[in-house]
Amino acid sequence: MEMRGTTICAVRKDGVIAIAGDGQITMGESVILKGSAKKVKRLYNDKVVMGFAGSVSDALTLSEKFEKMLQKYSGNLMRSAVELAQMWRNDKFRKLEAMMIIADKSTLLLVSGTGEVIDPDGDACAIGSGGNYALAAARALINETNLSAKEIAYKALKIASDLCVYTNDNITVEEV
Repeated sequence: MEMRGTTICAVRKDGVIAIAGDGQITMGESVILKGSAKKVKRLYNDKVVMGFAGSVSDALTLSEKFEKMLQKYSGNLMRSAVELAQMWRNDKFRKLEAMMIIADKSTLLLVSGTGEVIDPDGDACAIGSGGNYALAAARALINETNLSAKEIAYKALKIASDLCVYTNDNITVEEV
């Protein structure tokens, strides 16, 4: 049975990047397995923040492989992401049904389990089942309020949790 259900949203504002994620893991269409999973975490001596969404095992695999690349390339976020993507394309890894949003002080990236590395347009991006709701909310809050990146990321996730059945309001926010 497929396990899924999360929303991750990143916001860049005033030199700060915040990534927020909910805590829900859903099995199938109707069973919540866990409501307090932590899918946003700090890496590489707290200099990198990552949030992941997708199939649980694939998301964990993707995040573990990324962490190894960060160690290998001394915390260089862009190089680690690109090398991870190249490894997928050149090796016999299967495609992973997962995505990550990763950030350090100056870079915000989307990384997919199929080997894409995307520098998102604008100052917000989101992934997961409620990603479109969170992205719309974040963009509106960036443009229409004076809230901080952390506050916007949290509120965007809260809005997504009100609309998406695979997203809850047990929200973790990390900023860099």
